[in-house]
Amino acid sequence: MRKKISQLGEMVVLFRDAVVTGLRDPPSRTAVVSQMHEVGVRSLSIVNLTAIFTGMVMALQLGWFLSTFGAKIFVSRVVGFAIISELGPVLTALMIGGRVGAGMAAELGTMKVTEQVDALRALGTDPVQHLVVPRLLAIIIMLPLLTAMADLVGVLGGMIIAWLELSVSPLFYFTSLVQFLTLGDLWRSLAKATVFGAIIGTIACHQGLKAQGGADGVGHATTATVVKASITVLVTNFFLSKALLMFA
Repeated sequence: MRKKISQLGEMVVLFRDAVVTGLRDPPSRTAVVSQMHEVGVRSLSIVNLTAIFTGMVMALQLGWFLSTFGAKIFVSRVVGFAIISELGPVLTALMIGGRVGAGMAAELGTMKVTEQVDALRALGTDPVQHLVVPRLLAIIIMLPLLTAMADLVGVLGGMIIAWLELSVSPLFYFTSLVQFLTLGDLWRSLAKATVFGAIIGTIACHQGLKAQGGADGVGHATTATVVKASITVLVTNFFLSKALLMFA
């Protein structure tokens, strides 16, 4: 327990140092754009694939359930609210944590065990400013954008099944959904994604910079990043949902 609390403190300090360093000495645009491409563009396929099939299976299951009560016309509201409020940001964060978080940890861990990080310090370069800030900034920017895309694709996936399996027209599907949802629902989804991005980036960078012991250490850091990021996202989601509903 003491070790876990110590690691939590180290991650909080790392995030604080990254924020202070980023504000004092912003990273180069090239470094940030490169990381944004890695985080965002290369993750579009897995995020969209996850979102569309999530929307489709939700529409299929919920549509069948609602049809037993003669309420299948409300399937868009249930599917849309569930995806935008919860499944969109959470599943996107889990996918990014598994793909991007693991990649960040492996990259930084390799630099750490091959003493490249120590070389940066010897040259008078702050590893936090050079390595952590661009990655953290990129994931905080891109995760809300990926979440917005996942929300849209998930809703479209639900529309396809509602149209083909439940005979709910696409026009009625979207009209009913727009009448029910508010901008507050979208704002809460993007707010969650921003927090999740900060969590995943901080955990990945911390695990990478703390790696030691050669290839085994890098592998351990990568595995720990995926596990810790996933659990932290799921736990944080509950408290974020509870807090954000107070402003609904």
